[in-house]
Amino acid sequence: MHQVHIIGGGLAGSEAAWQLARRGIRVRLSEMRGTGERSPAHETNFLAELVCSNSFRSDDDEHNAVGLLHHEMRGCQSLIMSAASVAQVPAGSALAVDRKVFSAEVERRLAALPSLQIVRERVDTLPAEGLTIVATGPLTAAALADCIGAETGMQGLAFFDAIAPIIHYDTIEMDRCWMASRWDKGETKDYINCPLTKEQYLAFHAGLIAGEKSEFKEWEKDTPYFQGCMPIEVMAERGLDTLRFGPMKPVGLDNPHDATPEFPKGRWPHAVVQLRQDNKLGTLWNMVGFQTKLKHGAQKELFRTIPGLENAEFARLGGLHRNTFINSPVLLDRQLRLKSAPHIRFAGQITGCEGYVESAAIGLLAGLMAASELSGRDWTSPPRTTALGALLSHVTGDAEAESFQPMNVNFGLFPPLPDVKKKQRKLAYTERAKADLAGWLPLLAS
Repeated sequence: MHQVHIIGGGLAGSEAAWQLARRGIRVRLSEMRGTGERSPAHETNFLAELVCSNSFRSDDDEHNAVGLLHHEMRGCQSLIMSAASVAQVPAGSALAVDRKVFSAEVERRLAALPSLQIVRERVDTLPAEGLTIVATGPLTAAALADCIGAETGMQGLAFFDAIAPIIHYDTIEMDRCWMASRWDKGETKDYINCPLTKEQYLAFHAGLIAGEKSEFKEWEKDTPYFQGCMPIEVMAERGLDTLRFGPMKPVGLDNPHDATPEFPKGRWPHAVVQLRQDNKLGTLWNMVGFQTKLKHGAQKELFRTIPGLENAEFARLGGLHRNTFINSPVLLDRQLRLKSAPHIRFAGQITGCEGYVESAAIGLLAGLMAASELSGRDWTSPPRTTALGALLSHVTGDAEAESFQPMNVNFGLFPPLPDVKKKQRKLAYTERAKADLAGWLPLLAS
């Protein structure tokens, strides 16, 4: 008989299961994929499948909040961070992974835990008793979502999340593109850059506006997009140069094909499309920031007008799916427990955190909280000065309930340091966080 039931085998559920089962706690991990059913965004039955980007974003743990979160999770023996190191592919200062290697490593390590039972089953209702962690993610199946709505007595919020296309490397015309990181940052050149002239950019912009889009169902209308994953055509509608200040920003990218005696490194293009390596072999590259709701035929036609991608073959085209999350500041207590049914915890993106790492981090904390409860120990939350503590505080009460929206970890969630000069503030945040984390880690069970 299990001691904790985890519903959902994504990043959060996998991390929570790891934190519990590696301590010898008996866990039942229920995952719908593998029963013949999948969400609109998933393609495999692997646990912890990455459905959008293959990047865990910056790994800089001194000047970047998500990099600091990486550091803190590693200190908590995170499965997700450990698997990411095994599956890592080049991406400059970012931590990107080979999707298949990553998911396979997560599943392999979970399957090796003797106290963990992985069950392929769909769960349609919230358990009436027993410690439970709901980590079904932003694509929670309809029946369970309805049950959650009935229990909480309120409608779940929703937004759209779009997926970027992936291209086969050997179909990219490298004599028109070049390898470089912006401002030549770092020792490696990890991005393929496709340059556009002003005329090409204007034609591309017009194509985005005019391209045939996915139709919305009646119940999906008036649902807001999340700002951190905005479809590229929606950004294009906000102004002619919006893309040139966003995912198609050309600054710091000298085009060597345009080199002259006056500009030996080349000139900045009018706009740039960047591709980032998506697997260890380097055979797949994703279009950075090109989440889209264009129909597949329109995507192929328009994206092949980009210099260097005229003959591109797509391993995956962009897509769109509906995400749901609960109003956590109202519904959950400081230990992620549902106030109306405290035997149930929520974890991951369904709580309103945003991003792979943030989702796994909330799963990690939910697992640690449940382990503490089972042992009879008082739970001490990570200090709010840490990335883990700041993110947890946002989800469980620091955010405004009426305007609660998904949030990536950022230094704006941390207690301020007003006496520190602006240029030194990020480093000061991280130094304070690392010192406070060091004092908190010994409180965790081994």
